[in-house]
Amino acid sequence: MDTHAEAFLVATPMLSLAVTVAGDAITEIRLGATASRLPATTLERGVAEQLAEYLAGSRSVFTVPTDPAGTPFQQAVWKQLCAIPYGQTQTYGEVAAAVGNRGAARAVGMANHRNLIPLVIPCHRVVAAGGKLGGYGGGPQLKRRLLRLEATRMPLFG
Repeated sequence: MDTHAEAFLVATPMLSLAVTVAGDAITEIRLGATASRLPATTLERGVAEQLAEYLAGSRSVFTVPTDPAGTPFQQAVWKQLCAIPYGQTQTYGEVAAAVGNRGAARAVGMANHRNLIPLVIPCHRVVAAGGKLGGYGGGPQLKRRLLRLEATRMPLFG
């Protein structure tokens, strides 16, 4: 990950984001953060557009490239998060089982905590057993808002 890349601002009515792109992929999204510049490249404008569409409820799938830095286990968890359909959730245990390690629910939680590309890698779709929200880097209120957004904006026809 290029730690020298300068973040750009994506401001929406729901949330402002500071997004970092290195090379040809997103490497970080900071929730509720600000940045001193606007998207400048075609890729950055596309990323900003998709994030704004998602937060407005008109996009359910991201097509922007990502380059998350992490261990092989974290990479497997993040890949599984991207497989959770829009408007649905999985428990930490279900994600652990899907990546082949049923006893790793806590490790899934730590992988979620280390996800630097929230929203695009939808860690907000993971909940604790019994449907409790569990942790979220943007806080429980934002997690609840995102899950509510997805629940109310799901397409009627697939």
